[in-house]
Amino acid sequence: MPEIRNYTLNFGPQHPSAHGVLRLVLEMDGEVIDRADPHIGLLHRATEKLAEFKPFNQSIGYMDRLDYVSMMCNEHGYVRAIEKLLAINPPPRAHYIRTLFDEITRILNHLMWLGAHALDIGAMSVFLYCFREREELMDCYEAVSGARLHATYYRPGGVHRDLPEQMPKFDERKTQWHSESDFKRLNQARQGSLLDFLQDFTERFPKLVDEYETLLTDNRIWKQRTVGIGVVSPERAQALGFTGPMLRGSGVEWDLRKKQPYAAYDALEFAIPVGINGDCYDRYLVRMEEMRQSNRIIRQCIDWLRAHPGPVMIDDHKIAPPKRVGMKDDMEALIHHFKLFTEGYCPPVGEVYAAVEAPKGEFGCYIISDGANKPYRLKVRAPGFPHLAALDEMARGHMLADVVAIIGTMDIVFGEIDR
Repeated sequence: MPEIRNYTLNFGPQHPSAHGVLRLVLEMDGEVIDRADPHIGLLHRATEKLAEFKPFNQSIGYMDRLDYVSMMCNEHGYVRAIEKLLAINPPPRAHYIRTLFDEITRILNHLMWLGAHALDIGAMSVFLYCFREREELMDCYEAVSGARLHATYYRPGGVHRDLPEQMPKFDERKTQWHSESDFKRLNQARQGSLLDFLQDFTERFPKLVDEYETLLTDNRIWKQRTVGIGVVSPERAQALGFTGPMLRGSGVEWDLRKKQPYAAYDALEFAIPVGINGDCYDRYLVRMEEMRQSNRIIRQCIDWLRAHPGPVMIDDHKIAPPKRVGMKDDMEALIHHFKLFTEGYCPPVGEVYAAVEAPKGEFGCYIISDGANKPYRLKVRAPGFPHLAALDEMARGHMLADVVAIIGTMDIVFGEIDR
């Protein structure tokens, strides 16, 4: 018999299932993985270093671009850290708007994850279904910030502006691909405000999640590809620094929204889904239930926001810019505006860490201030980094095709790993 030796295989960095520029060096024994070595650094954008050369309020946009699938949750972590440094607290309405958009972002993230994960494993339809719903929620991003992806909507002291009273509509003059009846259907839920549009979405969404589950949850091929794959015990998940669905899928009930409440989470009712076996299938089930719970939180936020109008930004022009209308007439307001956007503000000397429960896990920002208008040091705690570090342990003994399922179950976005 000829001697069979192990060989190494490059998986990526341009592999469609690598979810970014991940290069995996796999040591293979035939089709079985003996060792997996993740190589990162091919995307490095020096976000933390760039932020140390800019005033605090000019780095919010960089946070959107870290995990570019859960944009506003990243902003929330950074903005909370600045607010902690400045010892300020946004108005209650701003807290509820942030909670609303955190959960919209969670659904957006999980839809992207579900579509891509299913596509990796071989299910095509789910990807198309998920993007259908993502489009509607992206319209909500666009309605409040003008941008569909990188919103820069959260600001220290509140949010950029209140929720619009009129939801943008599709314009039939702009395209030839839809009939008049199509436009009527598309604009049906857009006759009122953003809250009316979201109310309509939340009424329809649970049935749509049921549709995804009908396609996958009891699907024989889906279960063969995910049950028993990438098993991580609760003790090991904690030791490896897992957070979010990766930790809860292993049976550890840890969620910052419940354990260390922020924004308006302590006033809302929702459950934390937890897995049992710690495999890819359990992590899938956890995220599916999270979408339902996010839908429930959004409903509660809509009801509160309808009943409680009020300011969405603190009234301190050393931190929050004056209204543009006032700026045109009032010299003092103009000076405030100019100073704020050129120099920013100087928080007191100190260090602070603030974290939020982002869709992928705990997203935190550690800032050291030396009293200047820019951070002396900014360190981002990205949720995906410890998960990727555990890839070797999760993939050993599995087949090559299972690596794709394991990367998919981690919900990796490389922007935050190669920050």
